[in-house]
Amino acid sequence: MTQALHNLSATEMVAAYAAGRLSPVEVAQAVLAHIERCEPVLKATYAFDPEGAMVMARESEARWRAGEPLRCGGVSIDGVPVTIKENIATRGVPMPLGTAATDLVPAAQDAPPAARLREAGAVFLGKTTMPEYGMLSSGLSSFHPLTRNPWNTAMNPGGSSAGAGAGAAAGYGPLHIGTDIGGSVRLPAAWCGVVGFKPSLGRVPIDPPYMGRCAGPMTRTVTDAALMMAVLSQPDTRDHMSLPPAQIPWLDLQRDLKDLRIGLLLDAGCGMPVDPQVVDAVSAAARLFEAAGASVEPMRPWMSDEMLHGMDRFWRIRSGCDVMALPADKRSRMLPIVRTWAEGGLGFSGEQAFQAYSASVKIRANTVAATLPFDFVLSPVSPNTSFLAEWAYPTNKVEQAMDHIGFTVPFSMSEQPAISVGCGYDQNGVPMGLQIAGRRFDDLGVLQMARAFEQMRPAQRAWPAVVAN
Repeated sequence: MTQALHNLSATEMVAAYAAGRLSPVEVAQAVLAHIERCEPVLKATYAFDPEGAMVMARESEARWRAGEPLRCGGVSIDGVPVTIKENIATRGVPMPLGTAATDLVPAAQDAPPAARLREAGAVFLGKTTMPEYGMLSSGLSSFHPLTRNPWNTAMNPGGSSAGAGAGAAAGYGPLHIGTDIGGSVRLPAAWCGVVGFKPSLGRVPIDPPYMGRCAGPMTRTVTDAALMMAVLSQPDTRDHMSLPPAQIPWLDLQRDLKDLRIGLLLDAGCGMPVDPQVVDAVSAAARLFEAAGASVEPMRPWMSDEMLHGMDRFWRIRSGCDVMALPADKRSRMLPIVRTWAEGGLGFSGEQAFQAYSASVKIRANTVAATLPFDFVLSPVSPNTSFLAEWAYPTNKVEQAMDHIGFTVPFSMSEQPAISVGCGYDQNGVPMGLQIAGRRFDDLGVLQMARAFEQMRPAQRAWPAVVAN
C-alpha cells in the first residue's frame, strides 16, 4: 500500500483485509495517530477512545485471521474505523448534545445506528462534535471546543454534524455517521467536500425518532456511503417510524442516465439569495447530466419565506419549551445566541403554535407535488459559500437562523432521500455541494445518481492536510 492508511476507503480496507495485505490493527494505529496529529487544530472529536478502538481492532484482526469476518446486510465492514455523532447513543458514553447545560449521564445502550455498526465489527474511534442542541449549522458549542473546517481552518465546517464532516474530510477514517432534520448531514458534507446522504425517513432506524429526523452516512465516496447503508438500514423495533425491511442491492451503483427527467432548482424561493459561485457550480453539474443523455428542466420554487419562517417558529416553540424546563443554572450555561433563538418561541398561543406546525405540513405537500414530475431534482445544498468558524449561522443573525436551509429542509419534511456531493470550491478554497434528491423510498436511485456525478465531475483537489501549529 503506497497510499496513507488513513486515506483508504472502506472498500479498499476490506479488500486488503481479505487478501491479507493489511490488518485492522495496522489501520487503526495509523488512523488514531493521524487524528492525534490533526485534533489540536480541528477539534472534531468527543470521547476519542484510542484504547477502546485498539481492543475492537484486535478482535477484528482475529476474526479475519480465522476467515470469519462479521457480515451485516450482506456486506462486511469488519475492522473499518468509524466515528459516530455524539447525539447517537453509544453505551457507556454520555451525550452532552453539544451543550454545557446537559447532565453527563452514560448511555445505557447503543442507539440503532451504533448497534448495527458494532454488530458489523466496525472499529469505534469515538464520537464527533455537534453544536448547541444541534440547532446551529456550525461547529460552535458551549461544551465542545470550536470545530473548524480542514480545507480552511478560519472557516466553518457547517453543522450540526460538524465533527463528522470535518473528520471525514481530514481523513479520520472512512466511515462517519451524522443526523439530519433540516440539513445537518448535507450542509457540513457540502462545506467539507464529502458525501452526505439523508435517506428516506425511516430507512435507517433511529432512537428517538421524530418528524424529519434521519441518520445517514458521511464518507469520502458514494460507494462507502452505500456500504454503510447496507449495515445501517437493518431493522430495529425501537424506531416506531421505521420503514419495513427491504432487500436493496446497495452496491449496485451503475445507472444509465438516458431519458431521465431531472429538475433543476436554482432558486429556493425563500431565505438567503444564492451566491453566484454556487449557481455556476450547480449549473455546470446539471450540464454534465444533460450531456449524459438526461433531460434537465428548470423548476420554479415552491417554498416561501412564510413557510420557512413558520417552520422556524414551530422549532422555536418546541425548543423554548425544552429550555424553560431546565433549571435556571443550566439555562445560563447555554450559548446566548441559541437561548435567544429558543426563547423566541415562548408566549405564542395554541392557535399560533398550530399554524407554525402547519407550515411543515405545507412544505411537505408542496415538495411532493413540485417534484412528482421528475425522476430526480438537482439543486444547491445551501445558497451560501463558506463563513467564519466562529459564526453560529451563515448570517450569524438569530432572526435569520434558518435562512440557509431553503434547499435542504423541503426534502426533510417530505421524507425524500437527498444527498450532497462536492461540485466545486469557493474563493476561500472551501467546497460547495450539489444536492440530488429523489422520490420517497428511491434511496438507491439517489446513490446511483451521486455515483454517476462522482464519475463525471472534474478531478477534485487533494484532500486537505491539517498541520498543527
